Amino acid sequence: MTMELGLAPKTIKYLIFAFNLFFVITGIVLLSIGLVIHGVYYQYQHFLDNSFFSVPSLLVAVGSIIFIIAFFGCCGAVRESYCMIITFCTLLAAIFLLEVIGGTMGYVMRAQVASIAEKKMLETMPKYNDSKEIAQVWDHLQRDLKCCGTLNYTDWLEEKNNISGIPMSCCDNTIGAVGTSNCTMKSPTLHQKGCMDAFVGFAKEHAAKIAGVGIGLAIIQLVGIFLSFYLAKSIKNSYETM
Repeated sequence: MTMELGLAPKTIKYLIFAFNLFFVITGIVLLSIGLVIHGVYYQYQHFLDNSFFSVPSLLVAVGSIIFIIAFFGCCGAVRESYCMIITFCTLLAAIFLLEVIGGTMGYVMRAQVASIAEKKMLETMPKYNDSKEIAQVWDHLQRDLKCCGTLNYTDWLEEKNNISGIPMSCCDNTIGAVGTSNCTMKSPTLHQKGCMDAFVGFAKEHAAKIAGVGIGLAIIQLVGIFLSFYLAKSIKNSYETM
């Protein structure tokens, strides 16, 4: 059974429809950003702690759940169901809290990334010759971020790292050069920047995206919580006056 609501509640009802459309879009955004950042972090999992994967995973989970929540909001508004609108409002509040948590964790990760990355890099450098996987990760990192070693290229020359020279990935390929098969301190294309500084900047940038998206969308969803609460209150008042 549906009830005739006043002009203002009817306006709120249509606003909830519009909000749910926007809400679904935010779900797609969260899902996409979570998957992309999770994929980026996975490439460099040897240099990161497991906690770094929890936040993009949280974004993926929240993005997926949003589609279910939007269903309650639309159905509740159409049927003018107090129960469904309250359920929508409650779930929206839970998502709001999760996004605030995700955003906060994103900022916390920015502060931790330097110490974690340095420790992981120093641990993996000695394994460069013994592990093909470690070698590929380091080569990928050094080529993509134009860096070399943890602090700089001299790290590869330390005896404890058990490597006979600087990896080729520390130098750019010279187009047209035939027979060039080594990378040395005198190579003109040797990457001078250390990978820890380069990677920390890279990871902080992605952590900031998580934080910004999480907190930004959470603030916007406060509007949805207010609208749904107001509509639920209007529906309840209509029941009481019948």
